[in-house]
Parts: sequence; C-alpha cells; structure tokens
Amino acid sequence: MTEDDIRRAYIEELVRVAPDIDPATVRGSDHLQDDLELDSMDILNLVIALNSRFGVAISEAEYPRIATPDLAAKFLAEKI
Repeated sequence: MTEDDIRRAYIEELVRVAPDIDPATVRGSDHLQDDLELDSMDILNLVIALNSRFGVAISEAEYPRIATPDLAAKFLAEKI
C-alpha cells in the first residue's frame, strides 16, 4: 500500500467520523483541529477507525503524527 493509498483511506475514515467535511477540499497539510475543527472525541473516533482499517495501534503520544493527512500517510506507512 502506497502513501497515496493510505492518504485516501485516511480521508475516507475522516469523512466517516466527520461527515460534514468535503473530502474533495481536504489538503494534505490540513490539521485535524486547527483547519478541520475536529474535537477530541472526533479524533478518538478517527484513531479507532484507523486501528480497525489498518490494524495499527496508535497511542495518545502518537496523535501528533496523524494530525494531517500527509503526516498520517507517512506514519501509517511505517507501521503497516
């Protein structure tokens, strides 16, 4: 799975957690809280969704590594 595949999957899960987000407008550098306005519960739900989809455990200390689609794609590619 390439980083682009992972980024697309991440955005799919992001939109499932926050359906008001238009996936066509999400940029690789968009920050979950600062740009996309997710709250802590949304982020937790995203972490759970990513765990289910990729089988990767993400600790709270690693949350900054999934804070944008680009960061998440790189991080998840290393863990898969």
